[in-house]
Amino acid sequence: MDTWKFYDITHREHVVCNPTSNEKLARLVGLLRLPAEAHVVDIACGKGEFLIRLAEAYGIRGIGIDISPFCIADAQRQLQMRVQGAKVVFSQMNGSDFRPEEPRSLTLASCIGASWVFGGHAATLDALSGMVAPGGWVIVGEPYWLQQPSEEYLAASGASRDSFGTHVGNAEAGELRGLELVHTFVSSKDDWDKYEGLQWYAAAEYARCHPDDPDLPELLERVAKGKAEYLRWGRDTLGWAIYVFRHRPS
Repeated sequence: MDTWKFYDITHREHVVCNPTSNEKLARLVGLLRLPAEAHVVDIACGKGEFLIRLAEAYGIRGIGIDISPFCIADAQRQLQMRVQGAKVVFSQMNGSDFRPEEPRSLTLASCIGASWVFGGHAATLDALSGMVAPGGWVIVGEPYWLQQPSEEYLAASGASRDSFGTHVGNAEAGELRGLELVHTFVSSKDDWDKYEGLQWYAAAEYARCHPDDPDLPELLERVAKGKAEYLRWGRDTLGWAIYVFRHRPS
C-alpha cells in the first residue's frame, strides 16, 4: 500500500496531524508575535494548518514543504479557502532538500513531528538553526519516553531505546546548540487519545465506504496493530511536545 495513501486515509479527520490540540496550536501562534512579512518555512507541514494560521494572524511570507502529494493538495485547498492572496506556497518535496535563499535569513523555521526528515532530533535542530536569523524562532515537535519502554513494546513497534530521548534531553539539545528554550507545549493523554482515535475512526469509515479497495486488508491490519500497541504500551510510555526555541543573537 502506498505510504502516503495510508496516511491520507488515516488522517482525514485530523486538522493538526500530530498529538497536540487546536487550543495549544492557537497558543503557540499567539506567542510568536511575528512581524508583518516575516519569512517562515514549515518542513513536513502536513495539511498546512500551522502555516495557514500564521498567514491569518500575521500576513507572513511562507513556504510549506511536505513529501505527501495528498497533504500538499489539502494545504493548497485550505489556503485558498481561508487566506486568498496570502504570500504562502506549498511544495511537494523532501524536506531535507530545502535550502533558504540565504543561510540564517528566516524569521522562523519549524519541523513539528517529523525529525526523521533530517535523521533525528539533534540533526533537525542543527538544520533549522542554520536557516534562521539571530533572534529568530526554531520550533520542533518530538516524542520522548515517559518511562523506559518494555522489551515487548520495542519488539512490537520496531523502535529501539535510542529512538527517542527524554523531555529534558530534547530541551537541552537545543540549549547545547545556542538556542534558548522559551516554551514547551506538552501533549496530554487526551491529546494522544484524540490523535490516535481519529485514525481508528477514519480507517473504519473508509472501510465502510470503500469495501472493494484492494488495499483495505493491509490498511486495517496496520491500524489494528497500531491501536493494540498504543493501548497496551504507548499511551503510558511515549510522550510528545512542541519545543519553542529562539536563536540567541550573535
